[in-house]
Amino acid sequence: MASLLPDEAHDTQRSRPAWLRWVPFLVAPPALTRRQWRVLGLIAVVSLFDRYDVTLFALALPQIQAELGIAEGQVGMLGAIVYLGALPALLLTMAADRWGRRRLLLWTIVAYTVFTGVTAWAPDGYTFVALQFCARVFITAEITLATVVIAEEFDPAVRVWGLGAFSALASVGHGLAWLLFALVEVLPFGWRALYVVGLVPLGFMAFMRRTLPETTRFTRHQARQRQAGTATSALAPIGQLLGMYPGRLAALSAVVLLASMGCTPAGFFDPKYLQEAHAWQPWQVSLLGVGGGVMAITGYTVVGWLGDRWGRKLLALLFLGALPLVSIAFYNTAGMLLVPLWIAMNFIIMGVQLSLGAYSVELFPTSYRSTAAGAKMVVATCGAVLGFSCESWLYVLLGSHWSAISVLALVAGLAPVIVAWTFPETSQRTLEEIAPDRGAV
Repeated sequence: MASLLPDEAHDTQRSRPAWLRWVPFLVAPPALTRRQWRVLGLIAVVSLFDRYDVTLFALALPQIQAELGIAEGQVGMLGAIVYLGALPALLLTMAADRWGRRRLLLWTIVAYTVFTGVTAWAPDGYTFVALQFCARVFITAEITLATVVIAEEFDPAVRVWGLGAFSALASVGHGLAWLLFALVEVLPFGWRALYVVGLVPLGFMAFMRRTLPETTRFTRHQARQRQAGTATSALAPIGQLLGMYPGRLAALSAVVLLASMGCTPAGFFDPKYLQEAHAWQPWQVSLLGVGGGVMAITGYTVVGWLGDRWGRKLLALLFLGALPLVSIAFYNTAGMLLVPLWIAMNFIIMGVQLSLGAYSVELFPTSYRSTAAGAKMVVATCGAVLGFSCESWLYVLLGSHWSAISVLALVAGLAPVIVAWTFPETSQRTLEEIAPDRGAV
């Protein structure tokens, strides 16, 4: 018998867990089932530390440069190499379409945690980059699979709220990194001590193995395959992705590439910009990250709530249109304007990530949804690598990281045009309505 969908499952009692009182930034939480709250909470707790790792790299970049002897002209290329770790992550997301979201998610959590912790012992720049590259492989896969799990478990009316709530909870990791970074100059071993903190998720793994369920949609998909006596080959999801909805894939890829290329450097270099261009101290950067970050993080659930009511397309247009403008303004201002512009830039980046992340899992069927989400991350990575590479070239040409970033941001201005012409509206529709599996048995 086919497994039931989330709104048909045995656990239909709606509730609100006690831990919600500790996360007031989850705006307008709906009454979900106990299973949905458990999935959201478990994944968010361990995902918190992948955000910690990503943020720590950008925050501690000046200190890492100084200790490991990384030249200024190589900084952009350093970021590009680390971001390339997202490319092999596609293999892990493909595996999740064959062997399940839960199994691969647990393995990615263990792996990214280990590589993050071991980074603390990097003896030189080459080792640091290699370890962070490996960490990024599993961080990317973990983020992608977590998004797929939330999308498959949550009902249509609250699906984007669920994605926003997950992102908001996981983004506490950004705040943790900003908070601990204030101590980078007093901690024994400096930035290295901060990477040791990344080992914490290993303590949650036994509990995760016992309590994290497989998604109901994937369970149903497996049951249908068993009944039909068919098996999915390792490369089948790639063929389905390229052949079943090629127009959707092309449009989404173009938007993601442009947005990532134009604005990833803007989100990466902001701590360095504040410290070097405006002489901010680490504690001042941390204060902005914690205080302003809380305001920006609240935006995840606000955006999710609006996305479920106003639609994904409108929000994608608004955020993609505003992102280059605010990025350019931030990197060409000074004084107190830096604070509201930083908050606005990070809020808008969150909105872009949430809008495009929702589209990446909604536009494609269960049989290759993880592969599609992984492909979106690969395209985003290619855009980021192109952005960092162009930033390094423009830095040599213009003599300023901040001018280079401003020029690059203009590239993202083409993305909302593609969204307006090609993207469908997906709100208030089941995943099966949005993307029927034409190859389903």
